[in-house]
Amino acid sequence: MTSTIAVRDLRVGMYVHLDGGWLSHPFPLSAFRIATAEEIATIRGLGLERVRWDAHKSDLPDAGQDGLPVPAASATVGAWAPVADPAQLAASREHDWLAAQRRAAQRCEQQYSEAAKSLREVGELLNTQPEQAGRTTTALTQAMLDKMLAAEDVGVRLVCGTGADRGAAHGLNVAVIALLIGRTLGLGPEEMLDVGVGALLHDIGKQDVPTRLRHAEEGFTAAEVNGYRDHVAKGVLLGKRMALSAGALAVIAQHHENADGSGFPLRLPADRLSLGARIVAIVNRYDNLCNPGSRNLALTPHEAVATLFAQGRSRFDPPVLNAFIRMMGVYPAGSLVQLTDDRYAMVVGANSTRPLKPLVLVHGRGGARPDPRAAGGSGAQLVDLETQPDIGIRRSLPAAKLPPAVLSALDPRPRVAYYFEPLSEEPQAMEFAA
Repeated sequence: MTSTIAVRDLRVGMYVHLDGGWLSHPFPLSAFRIATAEEIATIRGLGLERVRWDAHKSDLPDAGQDGLPVPAASATVGAWAPVADPAQLAASREHDWLAAQRRAAQRCEQQYSEAAKSLREVGELLNTQPEQAGRTTTALTQAMLDKMLAAEDVGVRLVCGTGADRGAAHGLNVAVIALLIGRTLGLGPEEMLDVGVGALLHDIGKQDVPTRLRHAEEGFTAAEVNGYRDHVAKGVLLGKRMALSAGALAVIAQHHENADGSGFPLRLPADRLSLGARIVAIVNRYDNLCNPGSRNLALTPHEAVATLFAQGRSRFDPPVLNAFIRMMGVYPAGSLVQLTDDRYAMVVGANSTRPLKPLVLVHGRGGARPDPRAAGGSGAQLVDLETQPDIGIRRSLPAAKLPPAVLSALDPRPRVAYYFEPLSEEPQAMEFAA
């Protein structure tokens, strides 16, 4: 149950709702608990007179039973406070870390959902208001950049990807990873904006291609191959109607070109391709390997990275490919792995600075072999391998190699979807049950 409050009366601890939508403010979420006076100042700077707030979700130190502020009681002088024992302190740290991880996951899921909603709006506006569709895409990209560039260290987190159709999910995946690569390569603000807009819209021309030709398949006739490839030229025409920048149009026009000149539609060599197009070409190929039209052909993220490294060293721009592999890590989010203690796990978060020590969801308890016969086993645990010096990843596995009960407990989604998240400087916890 929410009510409204004057912006001038906001206090730290209040849970507020900003109804303007994700693109109208710089916060990661549109509903959140105010943590600092700086956040209050930012809200006041939005020009709002009143905002909604939820007393029951708020955490005010002087709140009564109804959540509303009450006069603070005087502190007891000389009160004795017991000292927590080490086990209690460890349990408290674990609880706090788990809560922080859940908040991070929820934040990524909500941001992904809101971005997917904005991208659906672009599709709805495209035919009737193309320039507005272009402005909406640019605003979405700028909002993503504002949130991405505000953090010193950014990682990739696996999300459920609900709320986005296949086209929107592909566009978001490619945009998120392409922007992270651009950040790694030190692109400037205008270049980053072009990369993001171009990545979100790189396949926009497919809406003017027959459904059966939107995804290349083995066995296509020459005419069908040409029909599929037409989506590039059609995308450029739509991009011009949307009044996109030259840099964004170059990404759309060149996202199927290869650095060795083997791509299409113009077989351009690397020196004639924009950097944004070279980035998107790699990420587009990676996402198509992980999320093909037929799930039977899907590779795990680890397998997809290995394939790009093995087959793409001549096809793609080497510096960009190396930046992609460094950023995604040896075991990208979504990879299924076996740990050195024989347990199975799914990578849910990757940090390029610690590529061999990702955040994983593990089946079974520490120190014990997982029991494939147990229905769901002992559940799944969230583990930061950075805090586990004696545990590492032994190997990556396809889903078919995992025992059914383990696969059920880890619950990998049929489609790999990503979003970015800010990372703390140091890992904060050990291992415990989710």
